[in-house]
Amino acid sequence: MAGGQVKVLVSPLDWGLGHATRCVPVIREFLARGAEVEIAVVKSNANFFREVFPDLRQRVAPGYHIVYPRHGFNMALWLLKNGAHLNAVMRYEHRYAEEMVERYGYDILFSDNRFAFWSKKAHNIYMTHQMRIAFPPALSSLEGIGVRWHAARMKNFDEVWIPDVQDFPGYAGALSHVASSPVPVRYVGPLSRFAGMQAGLLKGRRADLDIVAVVSGVEPARSRFENRLRDVLKQIPGRHAVLLGKPSVPYDSWVEGNVEFHTHLPTEHFAELVCGAKHVVSRGGYSTVMDMAVLGAKCVFVPTPGQYEQVVLARELSAAGYAAAISESSLTAKSLREAIASGLKPLPSPASGMLGRAVDAVLEKIKK
Repeated sequence: MAGGQVKVLVSPLDWGLGHATRCVPVIREFLARGAEVEIAVVKSNANFFREVFPDLRQRVAPGYHIVYPRHGFNMALWLLKNGAHLNAVMRYEHRYAEEMVERYGYDILFSDNRFAFWSKKAHNIYMTHQMRIAFPPALSSLEGIGVRWHAARMKNFDEVWIPDVQDFPGYAGALSHVASSPVPVRYVGPLSRFAGMQAGLLKGRRADLDIVAVVSGVEPARSRFENRLRDVLKQIPGRHAVLLGKPSVPYDSWVEGNVEFHTHLPTEHFAELVCGAKHVVSRGGYSTVMDMAVLGAKCVFVPTPGQYEQVVLARELSAAGYAAAISESSLTAKSLREAIASGLKPLPSPASGMLGRAVDAVLEKIKK
């Protein structure tokens, strides 16, 4: 801790962009309290962080390079099959973390779901909303193994932050609420890069769209979802937009019939588009759920095949009346119109202040 300034290295898992976006409020809170923050990035999220935090130093981190199998329902089996690859990445990741602390003197390593991003010479924070990793019914007998495996990874960290509220069910239900944890747990509230934006002011800046579709995730599931949306939206009257979720490519925008396309958008412009739309169609990843809650969107979630976590989230939010859920194979112009006509209400607004208190507590601990 040179000169009394705490030095923090933040690194999200490179499994879609959601892990990167939910680190934005964490970085902002550390910066607001005078910490020096750097970001360990991979190619797929480097441009995103460069746009949001142009002045922060980036370090190149090892990537997990998760690629979905063509048939999503095989994802759990794919992870088991590729366990050797994941273990090799984790060993390299841990050596990388130790080297970063040794060379640059970080006081805090902040890992968003990076299983081995910890060092014996730093204070290590692990963030996840999946204290219980969801398995599909056909593999439910393996769920206990997954829970124990995850708990073993968490033992290497000093504390776990959960981006949800403590009172059950919160936003993630049973995924984020478990009876015990191998290390101290702190609920820090739902996290979104849009936190602090005034959705009421954003609403109305751009109010000419019926449906905004947000594409996210990793290949080939990302492109498959894009192509399905492209076909569906052109069959639905009105004006629509598709955000392709490609921050690693140069910005481009174009129109095809009644649908406008954007490779990606800066945070404020993204928020304007979502707030000005009557409905939003997106994957059901937890980071997306948090973003949509902050922006007050009325959502139709289309879970990524093979990511049973998304299926669970979409199902529980739909049952509570806060969203509609459509499987990717059932996504058609007809099913989307029916979901919208069912009368959706915005996701409940999240609580505030929890993350700031968590940051205060860890900085006080480090400075002692």
